[in-house]
Amino acid sequence: MLATPGSLPPAAVEDLWAFEVKQDGQRAMVYLPGDGTVTLRSRSGAGISAVYPELAGLGSLPGRPAVLDGEIVALDDEGRSDFERLQPRMGLASAAKAASMARLVPAHLVLFDAVYLDGRGLTGLPYAERRALLQGLGLDGKHWSTPAAVVGHGEQALEMTRTAGLEGLVCKRLASVYEPGVRSRSWIKIRHVRTVDVIVGGWVPGRGRLTGLPGALLVGEAHEGGLRYVGSVGTGWSDTERTTLAALLKVAAINECPFDKAPGVADARWVLPRLVGEVRYATRACCESRSRSWDDQALWGVGI
Repeated sequence: MLATPGSLPPAAVEDLWAFEVKQDGQRAMVYLPGDGTVTLRSRSGAGISAVYPELAGLGSLPGRPAVLDGEIVALDDEGRSDFERLQPRMGLASAAKAASMARLVPAHLVLFDAVYLDGRGLTGLPYAERRALLQGLGLDGKHWSTPAAVVGHGEQALEMTRTAGLEGLVCKRLASVYEPGVRSRSWIKIRHVRTVDVIVGGWVPGRGRLTGLPGALLVGEAHEGGLRYVGSVGTGWSDTERTTLAALLKVAAINECPFDKAPGVADARWVLPRLVGEVRYATRACCESRSRSWDDQALWGVGI
């Protein structure tokens, strides 16, 4: 079951909704046959048990056959999920490499729903009942937890996640059934959107239908004496706007990289750092000294 982007339910009916912290990790279905083993499957259905060996111990805890829904995350020093930290863990084919990475970047499984328990399918039960059954399993440990959901108080919950630097909030209707494979309006996700001013220092050509147009801009943040590369921005424009942007980039073209340290980006083209814009993003780890690309990105107000 997937959440639909949206906004908080009206205050008059917020007592009919529960609010959970939105995690920033890899969605996983957890199969516990009750024999001490555990099978983890990604949203695509691929088996990922071997990728996260530290979660193997989960199989022996309930002693009851169950299928649970959750999110595998990597936590930062303040206990917040950080997708960038998790990325090196994802898709590892070698068991030895997975074990080594588990020691360096431990994974944590956040459980938030139960769809099967003790031989009984739970998908037809209301969310509130499923959540109570999940809480009753007492699954809290070093590498897994079942964080509480808050009923009502949506505005306060949203503000708490914003203040704490978390990704956002998921609103779940208490009476809603579990709809496998459906992006439902019974689950609403709200991501905190932030903005940052950037300076364009380069670009890379587009491919396919974007051939001849800029595919992404390479952007940085100015500091005393230089320009620090902070990532790439590849969405937020129509093809017509990309054509206009291509003309601006052509006028500003230079031969040398304007960033303090040249990013390792193939086929990069450089421009005078005079094009400025604002990036809108919805990921907490965007503007760190390490470079990255933004999720849900958009750049507008570009000009010389």
